[in-house]
Amino acid sequence: MEYILPAASCSPHARHAEPHIQEGLPMLDVKRNLTTMTDFYELTMSAGYLDEGYVDKIAVFDMFFRRVPDGGGYAVMAGLQQFIDAVDHLEFTDEDIDYLRSTKAFDEKFLTYLANFKLHCNIWAIEEGMPIFPQEPIVTVEGPAIECQLLETLLLVTFNHQCLIATKANRIVRSAAGRPVMEFGARRAQGYDAAYFGARASYIGGCGSTSCVMAARDFGIPASGTMAHSWVQMFPTEYDAFKKYAEMYPDACVLLVDTYNVLRHGVPDAIKVFDEVLKPMGKRPKGIRIDSGDIAYLSKKARKMLDEAGYPDCTICASNSLDEYIVRDLILQGARVDSFGIGENMITAKSDPVFGGVYKLAAVREDDGSYTPKMKLSESAEKMTIPCLKKVWRIYDQDGKAMADLITMADEVVETQHGITLFDPIETWKECTYVNCTARCLSTPIYENGKRVYSSPSLDDIKKFCKAQVNTLWDEVKRFENPHRYYVDLSQKLWDTRSALLKKLSK
Repeated sequence: MEYILPAASCSPHARHAEPHIQEGLPMLDVKRNLTTMTDFYELTMSAGYLDEGYVDKIAVFDMFFRRVPDGGGYAVMAGLQQFIDAVDHLEFTDEDIDYLRSTKAFDEKFLTYLANFKLHCNIWAIEEGMPIFPQEPIVTVEGPAIECQLLETLLLVTFNHQCLIATKANRIVRSAAGRPVMEFGARRAQGYDAAYFGARASYIGGCGSTSCVMAARDFGIPASGTMAHSWVQMFPTEYDAFKKYAEMYPDACVLLVDTYNVLRHGVPDAIKVFDEVLKPMGKRPKGIRIDSGDIAYLSKKARKMLDEAGYPDCTICASNSLDEYIVRDLILQGARVDSFGIGENMITAKSDPVFGGVYKLAAVREDDGSYTPKMKLSESAEKMTIPCLKKVWRIYDQDGKAMADLITMADEVVETQHGITLFDPIETWKECTYVNCTARCLSTPIYENGKRVYSSPSLDDIKKFCKAQVNTLWDEVKRFENPHRYYVDLSQKLWDTRSALLKKLSK
């Protein structure tokens, strides 16, 4: 059985290429079958669709989120490559079918359908690294209703996690004001995958390295890390521990100086080792790390001691449950810190650990090819969905600054030659006309009729893309507290359709 859907056309900016496995991707990911990474009710609903004769019913679903974590002005898109890896290897195995049969919830007709499962969907997504905003569809799936339904949990768990961590990492990296940030969170992550893919998302958000060896190896992220307090405690004295480390790693000597007392023992012992071990070898120390205490005070004193000893090039790294607010305050207080190691607060997004992306039905295609819009109502305006098959466009001014996003019907093309007027979809009296601007379609085709048409950039390119696109945002949008609200507006055609449907459903 074949389903032929309209071509997933979009912006000329979209990257099209023959599908391939991105170089450097872990073989574990390529072989991993996540088909049953789904909620049970996705299967019961799908069985119901099949029984009702909806096997040919074409539906449109959107993933979007309603609120930026930590009250921020924007989030960061991440997770697309892992979603692609999973979708490329969707297959219900004999073991899967045997298990589902054992639940006695499904008849043989549905189990046979699953055993022969093949994807026919069109899928669009906003590319990784792009700033994203509430209410706009960051992923759109169009295809047979059963297929759309079976993708829901997999899609949400992938993007909700990586978008969350990339967003948190980007906040922390920006707070460091150009100083390197290292991701140190593997041991505090909520499981292996959270540590592994969290490291990837943190790198997209701007971190320079990770302590997670598996992520460093598989994703090509620089690995970082030196020693723990246990290393220092294992030796008779702190000096002995430092001496051995310097002898082993003379070209990358970073010493942890807070095991006993930073200023009385740690820094003096480090300086002694620099003098007695590294200097005779013609080597210079890379740095010291402070992991406890008043880091602002200790770093200033340590800086003075290192400078006076002839090591002004020895850097100071700070760690110890840091987040964007502590990092920002340390810099404001004049802390002499050159880099930061961030663990639990980033890898778990501890201050706001749920991204909250949802996946909602937006339209159903009828036999004549037309689309019937679908909309969820709510007492809260925030929870009412936006119907129809849609695209997202970003409006840039002549200097390349992002001014607003516009959600349109899929068949609309945004023309800006003569300016464009946008209006707030809720407070409709608020409108703004932009001139000398350009529009870029963000809804990029990923699959057409179940075949991948998108080739992922390298992780380094995604990281650079993220930095460049965040720089297109106004500083007011990037504030940590009370950021300026970035406008996400609806086209007149979409707004009219939504308003008419709202009236109809409200009767």
